[in-house]
Amino acid sequence: MKFNKERLGLLLGSLGFMLPLLLDLEGLEPAGKISLGIFMMAAIFWIFEPIPIYATSVLIILCQVFLLSDKGVLVSYISVNGYQPQSYQSFYATMSSPIIILFLGGFSLATAAVKFGIDRNLAQIVLKPFGEKPAYVCLGLMVSTAMLSAFMSNTATTAMMITVVIPIIAQLEKSDPFRKVVALAIPIGANIGGIATPIGTPPNAIAIAALRKQGIDIAFSTWMTMAVPLVILMLLVAWRLLLVFFPPATQRFKVELGGKFQKSKPALCAYLIFGLTVLLWVSEKVHGISSSIIAFIPIAVLPCLGVIDKKDIRGFSWEVLWLVAGGISLGLSLQQTGLANWMIGLIQWQHLGGFGLLLAFALVSLFIANLISNTVSATILIPLAVGLGAAGVAGEGFNVAMTIMVIAIIVSFSMALPISTPPNAIAMSTGMIESKDMVKVGLLIGILGLVATLLCSLMFWPMILKL
Repeated sequence: MKFNKERLGLLLGSLGFMLPLLLDLEGLEPAGKISLGIFMMAAIFWIFEPIPIYATSVLIILCQVFLLSDKGVLVSYISVNGYQPQSYQSFYATMSSPIIILFLGGFSLATAAVKFGIDRNLAQIVLKPFGEKPAYVCLGLMVSTAMLSAFMSNTATTAMMITVVIPIIAQLEKSDPFRKVVALAIPIGANIGGIATPIGTPPNAIAIAALRKQGIDIAFSTWMTMAVPLVILMLLVAWRLLLVFFPPATQRFKVELGGKFQKSKPALCAYLIFGLTVLLWVSEKVHGISSSIIAFIPIAVLPCLGVIDKKDIRGFSWEVLWLVAGGISLGLSLQQTGLANWMIGLIQWQHLGGFGLLLAFALVSLFIANLISNTVSATILIPLAVGLGAAGVAGEGFNVAMTIMVIAIIVSFSMALPISTPPNAIAMSTGMIESKDMVKVGLLIGILGLVATLLCSLMFWPMILKL
C-alpha cells in the first residue's frame, strides 16, 4: 500500500509540474507557469510523501535556482515583458534567513536543556505545586509540557514526557480512564504550548517571515503577549475536556521526573546561557536587539564553552530548517513571478468580505492541517494570504497580517488525528489510547481553538499590533 501511494504521489507530482507548462493560462507569464508547476509538485509531494517532506522543500529551491533564477537554464525563456528573474542568491539565502537562525538558537538551547536536565528539572518544579490529585496532576503535566514545548521541539518534548510517565501510567488499572487522560495530556500540551513563542513550532516562524516581508517585525515578547493568553485559555479548555471525556477513577497519582540540577562547569554555563537568552528574548522591546540576533548567542557561545559539541550539533533537527527554508523560498517565487496575483484573480474575493476571508482561511487551515503536516499547511496557505493582500482585491476589510497569524496558530490547534502532528503519533504508539479518543478531544479543541483565535484576531491582537 505504501509503495502504491508513493508511486501515485510521484506520478501526480510530475504531472502537476508539467501541466502548467503545457496549458495556455491567460495572464500568466512563463515564469509564473514554472512557479505554478513547482507549487503544484510541492503540494502533491507534501501530501502523498513519495519523498520526505524536507526533501521536497530542498527540491523547491533546486528547481527555483535552475529554472527561475538569473543564472538558470531558462533565463531567456522567462525574461519576457520586462520581467527580471530573481538572483539565484535570493533563493539560497532562504537557507540562512533570520528565521532559520532563530530556530538554530532554539535548537542549541533545547540540546543543552536535555543534556544537562534543565527540561526535567523545570518540569519537576512546575509539577510540584499541583499535588497528587489526578485532575490537577493532569493540569500540571499539560502546563509543564506546554512550557517546555514553547522553547523546545514539540516532538522532543512529547517524547521526553511520555518516556517519563508511561511506566507510571502502567501501574494504573487498565479500566481507569486516567490512563488516557495522561497519554493525551502530553501531546495536547505540546501542540498548544508550541504556539506561545516564535521558536515553539515552524508555522510560527513561517508567519513571522511573511509578516517581515509586509514590513511588520514582531518582537519575541510581542508574539508572546499575543499568544500566551490564548495558550493559557486553550490549555484550560483542553484540560476540562479531557476530564469530562475520561473522568479519573484513581484518587492519587504522583509523577516523579527525577534528576537534580547539575553543578559542573558546562552545566552552570548551560543554565546561564539558557536564562540569559530567554531573558533577552522576552525583553526585546526594552533593548531593541532583534530576536534573531539574540538567537546567535547560544549558537556561538554554547560550543565555545564546551556545553554542546559536534555530536550534539549533528543531532539538531536540520530537516525542520530545510522545511522552513523551502516554505520561505516558495513564497518568494509566488510573489516575484506574479503567480500569487494570478491565482487570486481567479476568484471574486471581494464578495466574501474581510471577515468572510478570515473565516475561510481559518476553516481551510483547520481542515488541511488535520490531514497533513501543520508546517506544510502553513507553508501552502500563508503565501496565498500574502498574495491576496498584495493584490488588493479583497477589499478594505481584509487584514493580511491578522490572516497570517490566524493561519499559523490554527494549524497548531489541528490535532484530531494520529497523523496530524508527530506528538499525536508518539502518544498513539503507547497503546494507551485509540484513534477515536484522539478524534473526539482533538476535534473539539480544534473548533474551540479556531473560535478563540478568531476572537483574538478581531478584539485583542489589533490593540497590540495597532493595525
